[in-house]
Amino acid sequence: MRKNYVLAAASLSAMSCLSMVQADEYQDDRWYIAPFGTFINSGGDRGADDGWGGGMGLGKMLDEHFNVEARGFYQGFGGDSGNWDLTGGSADLQYYLFRDTFSPYAVLGLGAMNTSHGGDSGVGFIGEAGVGITYEVMDNFMLRSDVRYRYNNNFNAQVQPGTDEFHDMTVNVGFVIPFGEKPAPAVVAKAEPLAPEPTPVVADCSTLDGDNDGVNDCDDRCPNSLSDIHVGKYGCWIVDVKFDNDKDIIKPQYYPNLDSVAEAIKKHPDTMVEVQGHTSKTGSYEHNMDLSERRAKAVKDYLVGSHHLPNVTSRGYGWTQPIDTNDTEEGRANNRRVQLEVEGKPQAEH
Repeated sequence: MRKNYVLAAASLSAMSCLSMVQADEYQDDRWYIAPFGTFINSGGDRGADDGWGGGMGLGKMLDEHFNVEARGFYQGFGGDSGNWDLTGGSADLQYYLFRDTFSPYAVLGLGAMNTSHGGDSGVGFIGEAGVGITYEVMDNFMLRSDVRYRYNNNFNAQVQPGTDEFHDMTVNVGFVIPFGEKPAPAVVAKAEPLAPEPTPVVADCSTLDGDNDGVNDCDDRCPNSLSDIHVGKYGCWIVDVKFDNDKDIIKPQYYPNLDSVAEAIKKHPDTMVEVQGHTSKTGSYEHNMDLSERRAKAVKDYLVGSHHLPNVTSRGYGWTQPIDTNDTEEGRANNRRVQLEVEGKPQAEH
């Protein structure tokens, strides 16, 4: 039993140590109710069997990371020393690592509990710590489960001869019903490049090609590409490297494409090149930023490690710089890309 408590505490510590992310885009602050059923694994200090129970929570989402919740519960079980009835409540603080279809969280709770056993009863303090996960089935319905360690001190009530301290583990399974319509996510503004200096010559951009890459300046989304490379229809140096779903490992079949890229860069040894990872707008913002960074770094590491290129850096942009619409599959496929951006001079590596 002690091993279970150690595992629960270690899981909680690991999740709590992850760095917090800014939550400017998160708008959901609804109230909710959360009925649940409970399996309780009673500690050896009770000399009791495992048991069952249930309860109800009333809570509020504060921001992308935090919920507060008031909970009431009843649990009962038997044993050699007689029946146990536990009735209590707690105030919980839940910390979500991120909000998505699957949302892992850590929870801390403080409260009180009345314990009835063998004709005696006593009200004592409880403290709980645990980890859990929610799964969003629809906007107004989520499945939820967590496992918690519970400390209980009954302050000399002597409902169990010899001790007033008890250590239990509970597994809660239930669902969450938020009230009201789920707010739409805020639109993340696209980072626009700095406007070029105005030129005194007035000309139609469709007749101009400032970087000589074969794409007119009206359509060119990457105006600094090299003149002797092959670019896509938007004027960007897109590397033909496709990754498996949610992976950042380059398949050997794409090495020739990257070798060609390296040879092109070698022709311009004084030019700084940034390998950019971009994604379509599916999944969470944090996950896409991390995935795009890992994929960009994988391409950079190949170019630097295999070809010893001096002025190559990498950066992930997630979905913040689309070159096409995210409303169609074709557009999303164009946005999922590894792109090389040509800079004027070397800069600090990301």
